[in-house]
Amino acid sequence: CPVWSGDNSSCGEVSGRGVCQDVVPSNSPVGAQFPFSGIDDRENWPIVFYNRTCQCQGNFMGYNCGECKFGYTGPNCTVRRNMIRKEIFRMTTAEKDKLIAYLNLAKRTTSPDYVIATGTYEQMNNGSNPMFADINVYDLFVWLHYYASRDAFLEDGSVWANIDFAHEAPGFLPWHRFFLLLWEREIQKVTGDDNFTIP
Repeated sequence: CPVWSGDNSSCGEVSGRGVCQDVVPSNSPVGAQFPFSGIDDRENWPIVFYNRTCQCQGNFMGYNCGECKFGYTGPNCTVRRNMIRKEIFRMTTAEKDKLIAYLNLAKRTTSPDYVIATGTYEQMNNGSNPMFADINVYDLFVWLHYYASRDAFLEDGSVWANIDFAHEAPGFLPWHRFFLLLWEREIQKVTGDDNFTIP
């Protein structure tokens, strides 16, 4: 599990932020709309790539429990924070210019925390030949959306195009809400502007 630099322990365990534990994927069926099992990297995500992860406690979150949950701030993530997201047609010209500048900066900034898979688990020879690449902060979110909604690659080399896990499943609304909150957070980190919100 990754170390939180605040106390140099995995998941910030020494500070009570979280604990390292085994990943336990859901054993719920994927649904009749996907008539396959065990052929797609996303079915048992993330154990196809790693089997231990941080379980954050309280108001802590992040891959190493080093951040506050959305809506909280402060050294111990106990201060409630309300964010205002403006309707895009009510933004001033200066606010719109800042939004574009921030998106451009995200496009030119390599993510310090995340990499992307450049091949399937099978192409990685069952994980023994890792295929990952750096990515900029903007394209990370393009890739995340693609990965969740892409076609399924079947064992015989064919493609199952009749499924879209991101948009044709019960997790549509909460998945996209988390996606936008995380994108907003990453842009705040790139720009140093904790008050930035996506319109």
